[in-house]
Amino acid sequence: MRLTAAALLVAMPVAMAQNALAPAKIPNLPSLGDTERQDLSPLMERKLGEEIMRDIRRDKDFLDDGPILEYMNNFGNALVAARPGARGEANFDYYFFVVRDPQLNAFALPGGFIAVHSALLLAANNESELASVLGHEIGHVVQRHIARSIGQQKQDALIPLAAMILAALASRAGGDAAMGVFLGGQGLAIQRQLNFGRDAEREADRIGFQIMGEAGFDTSGMVAFFQQMQNSTRNYSDLVPAWLLTHPLTTERIADIQARIREQPYKQRQDSLDFYLVRSRARVLQDQTSNGYAEAKQFFQTQMGQDNWQLKAAGQYGMAFLSMKQGDTASAQTWLDKARDTVNKPPMAGVFGAAPRTKAESIFVATSIEIKLAQPDNKAVLAKAAEEAEAAHQKFPLSRGIAHQYGEAMIAAGKLEEAAVYLRDQVQLYREDPDSYDLLAQTYSKQGKLALQHIALAESYVLQGGTLSALDQLNYARKAPDASFYDQAVIDARERELQAKRREEMGDKAKKDMREADSRPAFKAEMKSGADARQPSYPFDRLRQQNSDATTDPFDRSRSQDITSGRTVR
Repeated sequence: MRLTAAALLVAMPVAMAQNALAPAKIPNLPSLGDTERQDLSPLMERKLGEEIMRDIRRDKDFLDDGPILEYMNNFGNALVAARPGARGEANFDYYFFVVRDPQLNAFALPGGFIAVHSALLLAANNESELASVLGHEIGHVVQRHIARSIGQQKQDALIPLAAMILAALASRAGGDAAMGVFLGGQGLAIQRQLNFGRDAEREADRIGFQIMGEAGFDTSGMVAFFQQMQNSTRNYSDLVPAWLLTHPLTTERIADIQARIREQPYKQRQDSLDFYLVRSRARVLQDQTSNGYAEAKQFFQTQMGQDNWQLKAAGQYGMAFLSMKQGDTASAQTWLDKARDTVNKPPMAGVFGAAPRTKAESIFVATSIEIKLAQPDNKAVLAKAAEEAEAAHQKFPLSRGIAHQYGEAMIAAGKLEEAAVYLRDQVQLYREDPDSYDLLAQTYSKQGKLALQHIALAESYVLQGGTLSALDQLNYARKAPDASFYDQAVIDARERELQAKRREEMGDKAKKDMREADSRPAFKAEMKSGADARQPSYPFDRLRQQNSDATTDPFDRSRSQDITSGRTVR
């Protein structure tokens, strides 16, 4: 199922994000028929998306960055809330994330998981342009295009079969006639798949445009972003015939959007400061080589020379984050203080009617804690980080990034018993959070509680898709000298559950291998930008193929963000 989804992923280039605003007259979402439900139910769609996400989270190009993830999910879910019924009958919890990739693109996974390439986030000049992308991808999820594509492919599978029968009959008249009939049947199936892709794109465009308008964004931002995409994909679009593309041409989309915008009143919307600060973080994380850091520094220096207070603050904040990644915590704190001063500086005398400034407090405080935690040998600074993190957690209780920082700060400051109590509560409240289990295991390790450490690590591996590795950790826990009778009972019960899950996974794998032996990959063209824009590709053809039972140390997971590779996730 996961491989099938990879071929069917609605990985739509953002050049496809056009939509239509009708604030007070948005029609109800269409109810899909039973065919799509039989092919891929909403619950199965979600399960499939979760399986794919386990692979993506382990990939080093997944930006596991607290402030970026928090901003993307707050922003994306605000768009979802603007569309009644967008969560569907299964009440999907949408999850938005960023992957490191130099091409302007975005894609939607089954079940409400939506990814944006880092290059696209950097290319968006304002939040309205970003909203046009996310709105389009939400449209794909709302309309269940993956389930419908599976249904379409099942129908198309009959066409090559019928062609083979006709070819067998035509073989009496000669081999050339038989081959012509067979290839004609294959061509018709492929063309029907392409036609479905174009129709799905247009449908997502209409839904996305409506979402933008309902959420209060300037729909003209979509035209500006499409023009960027048109420039970046010009060579590809000029070389490939229109009938061979799964997506309508960019020029066609721009014209359609412009026609829709003429009927809508103009809306002006001030971008949040969070948008600019998050883009600064993404710019540093985009390329963590020495050349990448040098280019980021030059960009931030140019930004600081702008008259716009948001751009100036973003440049100073970018310098703070860059300095921290380079190990210069003193400069990082200095630049962070300058960015805060820029934000808090009152408008110039004589300026009236200025919109109130957003403060981006959670990002600033998270970065302040981050800088302090980057000084592990300074006990006074670590103690201050723990105090600051506790206050931040009280002020922003829903921030998962700050919640993790609070646990890290207590561990770094030596408050192990407090950290254990806090993290035990966290794993009870957020059972799907492997980071909290990792921190709890680290706390137990420092306390010398080996059995509990391995039990916590087992839960972390389960959430990352490593059932076999989790069983290994439970075996270590059973042999630990401090394992109590109660611990042994917990280990035995959990081991039985995981062994049953492992047998189920092995059974599914055997069935999948049999299906793969009798199947061929479906044709799926994807429009891309960049140097390799002339080559069609699959959405996940460059996703690192990892064993789901990899035994990497969870303490070395991507929270350190010391990523140096430029490989991309599709």
